[in-house]
Amino acid sequence: MPHVSSASDQRAAVIAGFLGWTLDAFDFFLVVFCLTAIGREFGKSDAEVALSITVTLAFRPVGAFLFGLIADRYGRRLPLMIDLVFYSVVEVLTGFAPNYVVFLVLRALFGIGMGGEWGVGATLVMEKAPPRLRGLLSGFLQQGYALGYLLAAIAYLFVFPRWGWRPLFFIGGLPALLALFVRMRVKESEVWEKTKRATWRHLGRSIARQWKLFLYMTLLMTTMNLASHGTQDMYPTFLQRQWGFSPAHRSIVTAISMVGAIIGGTLAGLLSDRLGRRKLIVFSLMFAVIVVPLWAYAPSEGLLVAGAFLMQFFVQGAWGVIPAHLSELAPNEIRGFLPGFSYQCGVLLASSVVFLEALFAQHVSYAAAMALTATAVFAMAIAATLAGPERRGIPFEDLK
Repeated sequence: MPHVSSASDQRAAVIAGFLGWTLDAFDFFLVVFCLTAIGREFGKSDAEVALSITVTLAFRPVGAFLFGLIADRYGRRLPLMIDLVFYSVVEVLTGFAPNYVVFLVLRALFGIGMGGEWGVGATLVMEKAPPRLRGLLSGFLQQGYALGYLLAAIAYLFVFPRWGWRPLFFIGGLPALLALFVRMRVKESEVWEKTKRATWRHLGRSIARQWKLFLYMTLLMTTMNLASHGTQDMYPTFLQRQWGFSPAHRSIVTAISMVGAIIGGTLAGLLSDRLGRRKLIVFSLMFAVIVVPLWAYAPSEGLLVAGAFLMQFFVQGAWGVIPAHLSELAPNEIRGFLPGFSYQCGVLLASSVVFLEALFAQHVSYAAAMALTATAVFAMAIAATLAGPERRGIPFEDLK
């Protein structure tokens, strides 16, 4: 018999989903911070090491596809636990990579693990959250990504100057411990128990019927990932190349920007429960456009820090709405698969933005490359958001 989700079960699911995404992002952004150092050790340029970030992003749909299907067929808990252990092992192995080729292969494998975590974790949390709190918890959950970035900056600040880049990846084994927490404290989703498909054939038919929704969600997530990765992934390198900041200096500025992200994402998620999902995404991105000149061309360090804070406040404000928005758009029987797979297909389509920014910066300044890219992708994300539907606060049992 399906169980009724208790308050303690809901809290445990939120903690598991939040920490899973936090540690996933922590592992991902270690490469961002160590990009130049890794390239120096392997004899590669910034653009070549940035290609490993593109490879990680490109392999995320594979993880979303595999773990999403398992989540809709066998439940949310099992694939979440397997995924946490898998990407933890890969991250530790990255610290032992003997050369660039092995490093690239391991980053591809990590992409599979990273792609699986968000869809399964977000679905589990959203299915357990009360409809009136979905936006708030959506913003909180998504900012696990910003917290992961913040923790990566702190770890880089204290570990890298003394021991270099490799020990940072050994810390990436921590998510394996989170799998034990999921096993002991998190119960299965009651929404899945009520609406699960009996066979793979039935599940496949449910997915095939939603191809139009899949295309729209993929378009939306392509533009949203362009906005996020286009303003985050090369930012530490921008601070190094454009401003000449030391590792410690870069870590501090990035950490401050992630504080803005956490505040903005949570606040926008909360407001979306009252004002609507699409409206908050559009408003956040419009303000991000206004901040671009300050973010890229600040005349002083103080204004640079303010621009970094405000940029991520608004970009991640838009992102804070996404877990709730995609979960509400997806039918019950394929919610483990559809939001995560469309999200990661969007990542795949947007994955070249980091590599292209690095190449662009070789011909113009880093500031110009970042500013032009950000303005273009914000406009695209606004248009994609306005083109789609919204089902704010709908009870999941009403979705077919």
